[in-house]
Amino acid sequence: MPRVAIEYCTQCRWLLRASWMAQELLSTFATDLGEVALIPGTGGVFRITVDGEQIWERKADGGFPDIAVLKQRVRDRVAPGRDLGHVDRRESEPSD
Repeated sequence: MPRVAIEYCTQCRWLLRASWMAQELLSTFATDLGEVALIPGTGGVFRITVDGEQIWERKADGGFPDIAVLKQRVRDRVAPGRDLGHVDRRESEPSD
């Protein structure tokens, strides 16, 4: 089963954000994930990996991921054929 790791900066007090994202992933991928780990770090780090492969890094990707984008990136690695329902449809809707 895949392992998601969320490394967050303790100096920046990003534990709440990291734990919320972990909860969202565990709720969405309840039977597809083996683990979601929270890893304390320092220096402004906010990095998310799936089985060691980086899927988001705050500095490189320009901030924090929107939860829909994060779920899509996790889905693409752990359950590529899975429909995320409204998360997938929201991106395909035309914009104003």
